[in-house]
Amino acid sequence: MFHLVATLIGLYVIIRFVPPLPVGTVWKWLIAAFIFLIAQYHLLNRIFSGSMASPEMPVPVLILAGWLFGGLLLLMFLLLVRDIAILAMLAMHKAGLTGTTLRSGYRTVLVMALVVLSLSAFGVWQAIRIPDIRRVDITLKRLPAALDGIRLVQITDLHASRLFSESWTRAVVDKTNAIRPDIIVMTGDLVDGTPASRAADVAPLADIRARLGVFAVSGNHEYYSGHDQWRQTFARLGLNFLENAHVQLTDQGQCLILAGLSDPVAIRFSLPTPDPDKTLREVLPDVPVILLAHQPSGAAAHAQQGVDLQLSGHTHGGQIWPGDLVVGALYALRYQCPINGQHTDGGFTLAVTRGYGAWGFQLRTTGRAELLCIDL
Repeated sequence: MFHLVATLIGLYVIIRFVPPLPVGTVWKWLIAAFIFLIAQYHLLNRIFSGSMASPEMPVPVLILAGWLFGGLLLLMFLLLVRDIAILAMLAMHKAGLTGTTLRSGYRTVLVMALVVLSLSAFGVWQAIRIPDIRRVDITLKRLPAALDGIRLVQITDLHASRLFSESWTRAVVDKTNAIRPDIIVMTGDLVDGTPASRAADVAPLADIRARLGVFAVSGNHEYYSGHDQWRQTFARLGLNFLENAHVQLTDQGQCLILAGLSDPVAIRFSLPTPDPDKTLREVLPDVPVILLAHQPSGAAAHAQQGVDLQLSGHTHGGQIWPGDLVVGALYALRYQCPINGQHTDGGFTLAVTRGYGAWGFQLRTTGRAELLCIDL
């Protein structure tokens, strides 16, 4: 389905972008063929490298492909906006509401191409740079006074791959350790690819340190890449997985519950699906509960089950414009939750971070990547 949509996007851009260009017929056919080839980027990944999510290509090729495919997507959106405006003006003209219509020539499409390639280049730079730390304070009503100021770092959506390799992960570890967190939590999608191809890229996670421990849950991409094998690999790196389970942390004589859920995609692999009832069973009353869930979609139900704070990722903050607007609207309507930032309702807070890496498109034109540091 994805490849069909990409093909339709390519054809639309060809039909609406190429004809006005001030070049000969041969050049127009060559440009059309080039655009169609860009549209097939992910299909070519699957054919030649066996994976759409984790192509084994040289990094410069991945960066170039991300720039061109990102430009194609952005050009499609601009062309669509232009065409809608042309149709609207035409309808108003026919209705007698305006005496003019909107026209678009080759200069317009050339300016569009320049704009989208510049914006896509910025987006690629945003995706591959080492992200900044975002610091937030979150108040938990049930947090004991002795635990005031306890610090968590949330790492999510690393998407370790050929592009986000060992050096990238090492930067994550160094930045995290420099914060001196009390607790480190990882909320899934740490990898793209199998342990055989990606184990070296996540190996620096063995050096990550937190006073009260390092805990994690799987995201959907761990299931796509061999869930059980990754669990074993991460266990050797010292990550404590909390999937449909919880642990009681004690500090300064006070308790804090840290719980974790499996990912909903587990059902496709006949593995345990998220089970909040099992996860929160036998949790001590009046003890604050922090829940790790890769996807924020179940937050409303978790709030009713006594969770104080849910930490999620998955959305990448929308990652590219105007995808962030579409994804944000879908999550608000279907799940009643945001795709970025903190949302507090009564005694419950949902914190969704934009994550550290990128997937699918090697660019971020919105939803800037981040390492989230939380002081409770």
